[in-house]
Amino acid sequence: MPHGVHRTERLRLVPIGARHAPELRELHQDGGIARWYPLSEEEALRFAERMERSWRDHGLGKWLAYEESTGALVGRGGPSWAVVEGAERAEIGWAFRRAVWGRGYATEIGRFGLDYAFSVVGVEEVVSFTEVHNARSRAVMERLGMRHVGRILRPGFIEGSDVVREAAPFALYRIVRPAHNGP
Repeated sequence: MPHGVHRTERLRLVPIGARHAPELRELHQDGGIARWYPLSEEEALRFAERMERSWRDHGLGKWLAYEESTGALVGRGGPSWAVVEGAERAEIGWAFRRAVWGRGYATEIGRFGLDYAFSVVGVEEVVSFTEVHNARSRAVMERLGMRHVGRILRPGFIEGSDVVREAAPFALYRIVRPAHNGP
């Protein structure tokens, strides 16, 4: 089954399902994640159920990411479906515990997720977005070969504010499926 457990160099990736709601909730309490993605117990269950349906119905969703060396849950991410600019698109994102920032895990899950979306699912393009001032995520997107293509408005933070705004500016990035040069 293509959407089972996968391994990268340092991560074990487990497709999020309803049974993962408690772990997802606990993960989202971390200071490196909670500011952007606070989840109540009910919201964690809804998110986990949505990912389970997405995996089942569309073969694409987010993974929980565990360190291979320790078994610790360090984050979540990968490609999933999102409405962007009025259309449902393959979107890639990540969220990791503050304690593991700077270790390259976002780039690692991003590379694996792009390859999965293009080669297993067969999507033609993948987008990613973050608040315009989120330099760390923008740098990951650029390391993944994604190109900045504009701005969109979504609920989020405006630089210097701790208040979520209904229409904050987000940088939109895009990458298209690489041309197949093989036989």
